[in-house]
Amino acid sequence: MADPSLQRWEDGRTVAGGSPYRIVRLTARGAELLDDWLAGKPVTSGHSLAQRLVRTGVVHPEHETASLRPEDVTVVIPVHGELPAELLDALEGLRVIVVDDGSPAPVPGAAVRHDTARGPGAARNSGWRLADTPLVAFLDADTVPTPGWLDPLLRHFETPGVVAAAPRVRSKRGESALERYERTCSPLDLGPQAGPVLPGSRISYVPTAALLIRAETLAELGGFDESMRFGEDVDLIWRLTAEHQARYEPAAIVEHAPRPSWPALLRQRYGYGCSAGPLGSRHGEHVAPVRISLWSALTWLLIALGRPRLALAVTGAATVLLVRKLGALGVPARESINLAVRGNIGAARLLAESVGRAWAPLAIPPLLLSKRGRLVLAFVAARHLTEQRELDPLRHTLARVAEDAAYGCGVLRGALRERSTTALRPVLTDRGGRSSVPVNGDPA
Repeated sequence: MADPSLQRWEDGRTVAGGSPYRIVRLTARGAELLDDWLAGKPVTSGHSLAQRLVRTGVVHPEHETASLRPEDVTVVIPVHGELPAELLDALEGLRVIVVDDGSPAPVPGAAVRHDTARGPGAARNSGWRLADTPLVAFLDADTVPTPGWLDPLLRHFETPGVVAAAPRVRSKRGESALERYERTCSPLDLGPQAGPVLPGSRISYVPTAALLIRAETLAELGGFDESMRFGEDVDLIWRLTAEHQARYEPAAIVEHAPRPSWPALLRQRYGYGCSAGPLGSRHGEHVAPVRISLWSALTWLLIALGRPRLALAVTGAATVLLVRKLGALGVPARESINLAVRGNIGAARLLAESVGRAWAPLAIPPLLLSKRGRLVLAFVAARHLTEQRELDPLRHTLARVAEDAAYGCGVLRGALRERSTTALRPVLTDRGGRSSVPVNGDPA
Protein backbone atom coordinates (compact mmCIF):
# COMPACT_ATOMS: atom_id res chain seq x y z
CA MET A 1 0.00 0.00 0.00
CA ALA A 2 1.34 3.43 -0.94
CA ASP A 3 1.95 6.05 1.71
CA PRO A 4 -0.04 9.27 1.08
CA SER A 5 3.28 11.07 0.63
CA LEU A 6 4.40 8.87 -2.29
CA GLN A 7 5.29 10.69 -5.52
CA ARG A 8 6.95 9.38 -8.69
CA TRP A 9 8.57 10.92 -11.76
CA GLU A 10 10.77 9.88 -14.68
CA ASP A 11 8.58 6.91 -15.68
CA GLY A 12 8.30 5.92 -12.03
CA ARG A 13 12.07 5.60 -11.50
CA THR A 14 12.33 8.59 -9.17
CA VAL A 15 10.41 7.83 -5.98
CA ALA A 16 9.86 10.29 -3.14
CA GLY A 17 8.01 10.23 0.17
CA GLY A 18 8.10 8.74 3.62
CA SER A 19 9.25 10.30 6.88
CA PRO A 20 11.87 11.67 6.98
CA TYR A 21 11.23 12.60 3.35
CA ARG A 22 13.45 10.62 1.01
CA ILE A 23 14.14 10.48 -2.71
CA VAL A 24 15.18 7.15 -4.20
CA ARG A 25 16.31 6.54 -7.77
CA LEU A 26 15.21 3.11 -9.04
CA THR A 27 16.37 1.03 -11.97
CA ALA A 28 13.85 0.33 -14.72
CA ARG A 29 13.29 -3.12 -13.22
CA GLY A 30 12.79 -1.63 -9.76
CA ALA A 31 10.14 0.74 -11.13
CA GLU A 32 8.32 -2.18 -12.76
CA LEU A 33 8.33 -4.12 -9.50
CA LEU A 34 6.95 -1.14 -7.61
CA ASP A 35 4.19 -0.77 -10.22
CA ASP A 36 3.24 -4.40 -9.66
CA TRP A 37 3.20 -4.10 -5.86
CA LEU A 38 1.09 -0.95 -5.91
CA ALA A 39 -1.35 -2.78 -8.21
CA GLY A 40 -1.78 -5.42 -5.52
CA LYS A 41 0.57 -8.15 -6.75
CA PRO A 42 2.49 -10.10 -4.07
CA VAL A 43 6.21 -9.64 -3.49
CA THR A 44 7.84 -12.66 -5.16
CA SER A 45 11.11 -10.99 -6.19
CA GLY A 46 12.99 -7.80 -5.36
CA HIS A 47 12.66 -8.45 -1.64
CA SER A 48 15.55 -6.16 -0.69
CA LEU A 49 13.94 -3.25 -2.56
CA ALA A 50 10.58 -3.93 -0.97
CA GLN A 51 12.12 -4.00 2.49
CA ARG A 52 13.98 -0.73 1.88
CA LEU A 53 10.84 1.06 0.70
CA VAL A 54 8.90 -0.29 3.69
CA ARG A 55 11.58 0.81 6.15
CA THR A 56 11.57 4.35 4.77
CA GLY A 57 7.77 4.58 4.92
CA VAL A 58 7.26 5.08 1.18
CA VAL A 59 5.03 2.01 1.07
CA HIS A 60 3.39 -0.06 3.79
CA PRO A 61 3.20 -3.86 3.98
CA GLU A 62 -0.12 -5.68 3.76
CA HIS A 63 -0.47 -9.28 4.94
CA GLU A 64 -3.76 -11.14 4.66
CA THR A 65 -2.93 -13.68 7.36
CA ALA A 66 -0.53 -14.12 10.27
CA SER A 67 1.42 -17.21 11.25
CA LEU A 68 1.37 -16.11 14.89
CA ARG A 69 -1.95 -16.54 16.70
CA PRO A 70 -3.59 -15.11 19.83
CA GLU A 71 -2.45 -18.21 21.72
CA ASP A 72 1.13 -17.06 21.02
CA VAL A 73 0.54 -13.89 23.06
CA THR A 74 0.80 -13.23 26.79
CA VAL A 75 -0.75 -9.96 27.98
CA VAL A 76 1.11 -8.20 30.80
CA ILE A 77 -0.84 -5.64 32.84
CA PRO A 78 0.96 -3.48 35.44
CA VAL A 79 -1.45 -2.30 38.13
CA HIS A 80 -1.21 0.20 40.97
CA GLY A 81 -4.69 0.36 42.47
CA GLU A 82 -7.70 -1.45 41.08
CA LEU A 83 -7.86 -3.65 37.99
CA PRO A 84 -10.99 -2.79 35.97
CA ALA A 85 -13.18 -5.76 35.10
CA GLU A 86 -13.82 -4.15 31.70
CA LEU A 87 -10.19 -4.74 30.72
CA LEU A 88 -10.20 -8.38 31.77
CA ASP A 89 -13.47 -8.95 29.91
CA ALA A 90 -11.89 -7.54 26.72
CA LEU A 91 -8.99 -10.02 27.08
CA GLU A 92 -11.12 -13.13 27.51
CA GLY A 93 -9.40 -16.15 25.95
CA LEU A 94 -5.91 -14.67 26.14
CA ARG A 95 -3.15 -15.48 28.60
CA VAL A 96 -2.91 -12.64 31.11
CA ILE A 97 -0.26 -11.83 33.74
CA VAL A 98 -1.21 -9.13 36.23
CA VAL A 99 1.58 -7.42 38.19
CA ASP A 100 0.58 -5.58 41.37
CA ASP A 101 3.03 -2.70 41.68
CA GLY A 102 2.67 -2.05 45.42
CA SER A 103 -1.07 -1.27 45.42
CA PRO A 104 -2.50 -0.14 48.80
CA ALA A 105 -4.67 -3.28 48.78
CA PRO A 106 -3.46 -6.48 47.07
CA VAL A 107 -4.87 -6.96 43.57
CA PRO A 108 -6.80 -10.26 43.35
CA GLY A 109 -5.31 -12.70 40.87
CA ALA A 110 -1.98 -10.88 40.49
CA ALA A 111 0.90 -13.19 39.56
CA VAL A 112 3.44 -10.85 41.18
CA ARG A 113 3.12 -8.27 43.94
CA HIS A 114 5.81 -5.66 44.61
CA ASP A 115 6.11 -4.62 48.27
CA THR A 116 6.39 -0.98 47.19
CA ALA A 117 5.54 0.87 44.00
CA ARG A 118 8.60 0.50 41.76
CA GLY A 119 7.14 2.09 38.63
CA PRO A 120 5.65 0.83 35.37
CA GLY A 121 8.99 -0.28 33.91
CA ALA A 122 9.74 -2.56 36.84
CA ALA A 123 6.18 -3.94 36.83
CA ARG A 124 6.32 -4.76 33.12
CA ASN A 125 9.70 -6.42 33.59
CA SER A 126 8.33 -8.63 36.35
CA GLY A 127 5.47 -9.65 34.07
CA TRP A 128 7.15 -10.39 30.75
CA ARG A 129 9.83 -12.51 32.41
CA LEU A 130 7.08 -14.92 33.45
CA ALA A 131 5.73 -15.26 29.91
CA ASP A 132 6.40 -18.44 27.93
CA THR A 133 4.95 -17.31 24.58
CA PRO A 134 6.77 -15.83 21.56
CA LEU A 135 4.94 -12.51 21.91
CA VAL A 136 4.18 -10.23 24.85
CA ALA A 137 1.46 -7.57 24.78
CA PHE A 138 1.72 -4.72 27.27
CA LEU A 139 -1.52 -3.03 28.25
CA ASP A 140 -1.88 -0.43 30.99
CA ALA A 141 -4.61 -0.97 33.55
CA ASP A 142 -6.51 2.12 32.35
CA THR A 143 -6.79 0.86 28.77
CA VAL A 144 -9.40 -1.29 27.04
CA PRO A 145 -8.70 -2.86 23.63
CA THR A 146 -11.52 -2.70 21.10
CA PRO A 147 -12.76 -5.88 19.35
CA GLY A 148 -10.35 -7.14 16.70
CA TRP A 149 -7.39 -5.14 18.02
CA LEU A 150 -4.91 -8.02 18.00
CA ASP A 151 -5.17 -9.37 14.44
CA PRO A 152 -3.81 -6.29 12.58
CA LEU A 153 -0.83 -6.26 14.94
CA LEU A 154 -0.05 -9.95 14.50
CA ARG A 155 0.07 -9.58 10.73
CA HIS A 156 2.98 -7.12 10.97
CA PHE A 157 5.25 -9.86 12.27
CA GLU A 158 5.16 -11.41 8.79
CA THR A 159 7.41 -8.55 7.63
CA PRO A 160 11.10 -9.51 7.98
CA GLY A 161 12.82 -7.61 10.76
CA VAL A 162 9.66 -6.40 12.52
CA VAL A 163 9.81 -7.25 16.23
CA ALA A 164 7.16 -4.87 17.61
CA ALA A 165 3.81 -3.41 16.55
CA ALA A 166 1.77 -0.76 18.32
CA PRO A 167 -1.94 0.05 18.02
CA ARG A 168 -3.51 3.49 18.03
CA VAL A 169 -4.22 4.55 21.61
CA ARG A 170 -7.31 6.77 21.67
CA SER A 171 -8.71 8.60 24.66
CA LYS A 172 -12.17 7.36 25.59
CA ARG A 173 -15.00 9.57 24.40
CA GLY A 174 -16.76 11.61 27.08
CA GLU A 175 -18.85 14.73 27.57
CA SER A 176 -16.77 16.83 29.97
CA ALA A 177 -14.44 19.53 28.65
CA LEU A 178 -11.41 17.53 29.80
CA GLU A 179 -12.60 14.33 28.14
CA ARG A 180 -13.32 16.16 24.90
CA TYR A 181 -9.91 17.85 25.02
CA GLU A 182 -8.08 14.56 25.59
CA ARG A 183 -9.99 12.99 22.70
CA THR A 184 -8.12 15.20 20.25
CA CYS A 185 -4.95 16.06 22.19
CA SER A 186 -3.83 12.92 23.99
CA PRO A 187 -0.05 12.50 23.65
CA LEU A 188 -0.63 8.75 23.40
CA ASP A 189 -2.67 9.09 20.19
CA LEU A 190 -0.30 9.12 17.23
CA GLY A 191 -2.98 9.61 14.60
CA PRO A 192 -4.70 7.68 11.81
CA GLN A 193 -1.75 7.08 9.48
CA ALA A 194 0.33 3.88 9.66
CA GLY A 195 4.08 3.81 9.33
CA PRO A 196 7.46 2.68 10.60
CA VAL A 197 8.65 3.85 14.01
CA LEU A 198 11.91 5.79 13.68
CA PRO A 199 13.48 8.55 15.82
CA GLY A 200 13.15 11.89 14.05
CA SER A 201 10.32 10.71 11.80
CA ARG A 202 6.58 11.39 11.85
CA ILE A 203 6.21 8.43 14.25
CA SER A 204 9.31 8.83 16.38
CA TYR A 205 8.12 6.57 19.20
CA VAL A 206 5.13 4.53 20.35
CA PRO A 207 3.88 4.30 23.95
CA THR A 208 4.01 0.99 25.77
CA ALA A 209 0.60 1.70 27.24
CA ALA A 210 -0.27 -0.72 24.42
CA LEU A 211 2.43 -2.62 22.56
CA LEU A 212 2.97 -6.08 21.06
CA ILE A 213 6.60 -7.22 21.03
CA ARG A 214 8.67 -10.36 20.64
CA ALA A 215 9.74 -11.86 23.98
CA GLU A 216 13.20 -12.65 22.62
CA THR A 217 13.69 -8.97 21.74
CA LEU A 218 12.78 -7.95 25.29
CA ALA A 219 15.36 -10.40 26.58
CA GLU A 220 17.95 -9.08 24.13
CA LEU A 221 17.32 -5.49 25.28
CA GLY A 222 17.16 -6.39 28.95
CA GLY A 223 13.62 -5.07 29.22
CA PHE A 224 12.74 -1.63 30.54
CA ASP A 225 15.15 0.68 32.34
CA GLU A 226 13.67 0.57 35.85
CA SER A 227 15.47 3.74 36.92
CA MET A 228 13.18 5.82 34.67
CA ARG A 229 9.76 6.70 36.09
CA PHE A 230 8.79 8.54 32.89
CA GLY A 231 10.06 7.94 29.37
CA GLU A 232 10.98 4.30 29.97
CA ASP A 233 8.77 3.32 27.03
CA VAL A 234 10.47 5.78 24.65
CA ASP A 235 13.86 4.54 25.83
CA LEU A 236 12.88 0.93 25.09
CA ILE A 237 11.56 1.78 21.62
CA TRP A 238 14.66 3.77 20.67
CA ARG A 239 16.96 0.97 21.82
CA LEU A 240 14.81 -1.45 19.82
CA THR A 241 14.76 0.56 16.59
CA ALA A 242 18.55 0.89 16.65
CA GLU A 243 18.73 -2.76 15.57
CA HIS A 244 15.20 -3.83 14.61
CA GLN A 245 11.96 -2.55 13.09
CA ALA A 246 8.73 -1.50 14.78
CA ARG A 247 5.43 -0.59 13.12
CA TYR A 248 2.53 1.64 14.09
CA GLU A 249 -0.88 0.24 13.11
CA PRO A 250 -3.89 2.55 13.64
CA ALA A 251 -6.33 -0.11 12.39
CA ALA A 252 -5.83 -1.68 15.84
CA ILE A 253 -7.38 0.55 18.49
CA VAL A 254 -6.96 0.54 22.26
CA GLU A 255 -8.92 3.07 24.31
CA HIS A 256 -7.28 4.90 27.20
CA ALA A 257 -8.96 6.60 30.15
CA PRO A 258 -8.42 10.39 30.19
CA ARG A 259 -6.81 12.09 33.19
CA PRO A 260 -9.24 12.55 36.11
CA SER A 261 -8.69 16.33 36.39
CA TRP A 262 -6.92 19.26 34.74
CA PRO A 263 -4.22 19.39 37.47
CA ALA A 264 -3.61 15.66 36.94
CA LEU A 265 -3.21 16.28 33.19
CA LEU A 266 -0.68 19.05 33.80
CA ARG A 267 1.25 16.89 36.28
CA GLN A 268 1.40 14.12 33.68
CA ARG A 269 2.67 16.48 30.97
CA TYR A 270 5.25 17.86 33.40
CA GLY A 271 6.42 14.31 34.10
CA TYR A 272 6.70 13.61 30.38
CA GLY A 273 8.85 16.72 30.04
CA CYS A 274 11.11 15.62 32.89
CA SER A 275 11.96 12.47 30.92
CA ALA A 276 13.58 14.50 28.11
CA GLY A 277 16.76 15.06 30.14
CA PRO A 278 17.44 11.38 30.90
CA LEU A 279 16.45 10.41 27.35
CA GLY A 280 18.89 12.97 26.01
CA SER A 281 21.69 11.49 28.11
CA ARG A 282 20.91 8.04 26.70
CA HIS A 283 19.97 8.83 23.10
CA GLY A 284 21.49 12.19 22.23
CA GLU A 285 19.92 14.03 19.29
CA HIS A 286 16.88 11.73 19.18
CA VAL A 287 15.33 13.92 21.88
CA ALA A 288 16.06 17.27 20.18
CA PRO A 289 13.08 19.64 20.48
CA VAL A 290 13.40 20.62 16.83
CA ARG A 291 15.24 19.22 13.83
CA ILE A 292 15.31 21.54 10.82
CA SER A 293 17.60 22.55 7.99
CA LEU A 294 20.17 25.26 8.60
CA TRP A 295 18.71 27.23 5.69
CA SER A 296 15.21 27.25 7.21
CA ALA A 297 16.52 28.17 10.64
CA LEU A 298 18.45 31.11 9.21
CA THR A 299 15.44 32.27 7.18
CA TRP A 300 13.11 32.42 10.18
CA LEU A 301 15.75 33.94 12.44
CA LEU A 302 16.15 36.81 9.97
CA ILE A 303 12.38 37.28 9.81
CA ALA A 304 12.15 37.34 13.61
CA LEU A 305 14.92 39.98 13.62
CA GLY A 306 12.99 42.13 11.15
CA ARG A 307 15.15 41.41 8.09
CA PRO A 308 12.62 39.98 5.59
CA ARG A 309 14.57 40.97 2.46
CA LEU A 310 17.68 39.18 3.62
CA ALA A 311 15.52 36.20 4.61
CA LEU A 312 14.04 36.14 1.11
CA ALA A 313 17.54 36.15 -0.39
CA VAL A 314 18.58 33.21 1.79
CA THR A 315 15.44 31.28 0.83
CA GLY A 316 16.03 32.01 -2.85
CA ALA A 317 19.62 30.79 -2.72
CA ALA A 318 18.60 27.62 -0.86
CA THR A 319 15.84 26.94 -3.39
CA VAL A 320 18.22 27.29 -6.34
CA LEU A 321 20.62 24.81 -4.74
CA LEU A 322 17.77 22.40 -4.01
CA VAL A 323 16.47 22.57 -7.59
CA ARG A 324 19.93 21.71 -8.93
CA LYS A 325 20.47 18.92 -6.40
CA LEU A 326 17.11 17.22 -6.92
CA GLY A 327 17.06 17.85 -10.64
CA ALA A 328 19.98 15.43 -10.97
CA LEU A 329 17.70 12.78 -9.47
CA GLY A 330 14.83 13.45 -11.84
CA VAL A 331 12.69 15.70 -9.63
CA PRO A 332 10.95 18.46 -11.64
CA ALA A 333 11.94 22.03 -10.79
CA ARG A 334 8.35 22.93 -9.85
CA GLU A 335 8.26 20.11 -7.29
CA SER A 336 11.63 21.15 -5.86
CA ILE A 337 10.33 24.68 -5.38
CA ASN A 338 7.21 23.26 -3.77
CA LEU A 339 9.38 21.21 -1.40
CA ALA A 340 11.37 24.31 -0.47
CA VAL A 341 8.19 26.27 0.31
CA ARG A 342 6.67 23.42 2.32
CA GLY A 343 9.96 22.93 4.13
CA ASN A 344 10.08 26.55 5.28
CA ILE A 345 6.45 26.49 6.39
CA GLY A 346 7.07 23.25 8.27
CA ALA A 347 10.15 24.77 9.88
CA ALA A 348 8.08 27.71 11.13
CA ARG A 349 5.63 25.34 12.77
CA LEU A 350 8.39 23.31 14.39
CA LEU A 351 10.13 26.42 15.71
CA ALA A 352 6.82 27.75 17.04
CA GLU A 353 6.20 24.43 18.78
CA SER A 354 9.64 24.52 20.38
CA VAL A 355 9.28 28.13 21.55
CA GLY A 356 5.87 27.43 23.07
CA ARG A 357 6.72 24.01 24.46
CA ALA A 358 10.25 22.72 25.17
CA TRP A 359 11.80 26.19 25.34
CA ALA A 360 8.80 27.93 26.93
CA PRO A 361 10.31 28.69 30.40
CA LEU A 362 13.41 30.17 28.77
CA ALA A 363 11.90 31.80 25.67
CA ILE A 364 8.63 33.35 26.81
CA PRO A 365 9.88 35.83 29.50
CA PRO A 366 12.33 37.68 27.21
CA LEU A 367 9.91 37.62 24.27
CA LEU A 368 7.29 39.38 26.37
CA LEU A 369 9.60 42.38 26.76
CA SER A 370 9.36 43.61 23.14
CA LYS A 371 6.61 44.23 20.62
CA ARG A 372 8.23 41.95 18.06
CA GLY A 373 8.62 39.25 20.72
CA ARG A 374 4.94 39.49 21.62
CA LEU A 375 4.05 39.09 17.95
CA VAL A 376 6.15 35.92 17.88
CA LEU A 377 4.30 34.60 20.93
CA ALA A 378 0.96 35.41 19.30
CA PHE A 379 1.99 33.32 16.30
CA VAL A 380 3.16 30.55 18.62
CA ALA A 381 -0.22 30.43 20.39
CA ALA A 382 -2.21 30.83 17.16
CA ARG A 383 -0.84 27.57 15.76
CA HIS A 384 -3.28 25.73 18.02
CA LEU A 385 -6.22 27.25 16.15
CA THR A 386 -5.41 25.06 13.14
CA GLU A 387 -5.57 21.83 15.15
CA GLN A 388 -8.43 19.36 15.25
CA ARG A 389 -10.48 20.11 18.36
CA GLU A 390 -13.77 19.44 20.11
CA LEU A 391 -13.62 22.44 22.45
CA ASP A 392 -14.25 26.03 21.37
CA PRO A 393 -11.13 27.82 20.04
CA LEU A 394 -10.48 29.88 23.19
CA ARG A 395 -10.66 27.00 25.68
CA HIS A 396 -8.73 24.70 23.37
CA THR A 397 -5.92 27.24 22.93
CA LEU A 398 -5.72 28.02 26.66
CA ALA A 399 -5.56 24.32 27.51
CA ARG A 400 -2.85 23.73 24.92
CA VAL A 401 -0.77 26.67 26.13
CA ALA A 402 -1.02 25.44 29.74
CA GLU A 403 -0.12 21.90 28.69
CA ASP A 404 2.86 23.13 26.67
CA ALA A 405 4.10 25.25 29.56
CA ALA A 406 3.87 22.30 31.97
CA TYR A 407 5.83 20.13 29.55
CA GLY A 408 8.45 22.85 29.04
CA CYS A 409 8.94 23.25 32.79
CA GLY A 410 9.49 19.50 32.97
CA VAL A 411 12.06 19.63 30.16
CA LEU A 412 13.98 22.38 31.98
CA ARG A 413 13.84 20.47 35.26
CA GLY A 414 15.08 17.29 33.58
CA ALA A 415 17.91 19.15 31.84
CA LEU A 416 19.03 20.71 35.11
CA ARG A 417 18.96 17.36 36.88
CA GLU A 418 21.04 15.75 34.13
CA ARG A 419 23.30 18.81 33.92
CA SER A 420 22.95 18.59 30.16
CA THR A 421 21.48 20.84 27.47
CA THR A 422 20.88 17.99 25.02
CA ALA A 423 17.10 18.06 25.53
CA LEU A 424 17.05 21.79 24.75
CA ARG A 425 19.42 21.99 21.80
CA PRO A 426 18.05 22.09 18.23
CA VAL A 427 19.54 19.95 15.49
CA LEU A 428 20.43 22.00 12.42
CA THR A 429 21.19 20.04 9.30
CA ASP A 430 20.79 20.19 5.54
CA ARG A 431 19.99 16.48 5.41
CA GLY A 432 17.71 15.18 8.18
CA GLY A 433 14.46 16.08 9.85
CA ARG A 434 10.85 16.62 9.11
CA SER A 435 11.35 19.97 7.42
CA SER A 436 14.36 19.16 5.25
CA VAL A 437 14.93 16.80 2.36
CA PRO A 438 17.32 13.89 2.95
CA VAL A 439 18.29 12.27 -0.33
CA ASN A 440 19.04 8.63 -1.04
CA GLY A 441 20.23 8.33 -4.61
CA ASP A 442 21.29 4.69 -4.56
CA PRO A 443 19.90 2.67 -7.48
CA ALA A 444 17.82 -0.42 -6.81
